[in-house]
Amino acid sequence: MLMLTGEYEHTLDDKGRLFVSNRLRSQIDVEEHGSSFYLVLGTNGILCLYPEKYFQQIALAGAPGTAAPDETVAFERLSFALASKMELDRQGRLLLSEKLRKRAKLGKALTLVGVRDHIELWNSNDWEKYLSDNLGQYQSQMAHARQAVLQKQTRELELQGES
Repeated sequence: MLMLTGEYEHTLDDKGRLFVSNRLRSQIDVEEHGSSFYLVLGTNGILCLYPEKYFQQIALAGAPGTAAPDETVAFERLSFALASKMELDRQGRLLLSEKLRKRAKLGKALTLVGVRDHIELWNSNDWEKYLSDNLGQYQSQMAHARQAVLQKQTRELELQGES
């Protein structure tokens, strides 16, 4: 299972290259997910870096089954047009074209964020603002999720005791 986590601050170099931390890359099983990546403009204009084989599954799954035919065509057209297959160089750097940086409104100071199945590329200031705006909601959701897990574990223990 793919579970990318953490936040990693980096700076674009003068050639537009971004270092992808080894601590983040090591979370990806190369045999299962591939050694290449797809860089995709995701929701809210955030650039997302998907492991190769994982992105292929998403792209080939297509638009949701409830989408109208013209929405399906638009989804497919944009999914492939806005995706770029990327290879990291030997130093673990990714070259971001000026066009991509402008489209995603990226500056030089970036934060890479592991988000389960992909890596998001954020302007560091935008990421800090997002954290500030959403941290309270996250803490509440985390408390509820933890409580649900604890209740499930308690029920399982009770069922084992009845056996």
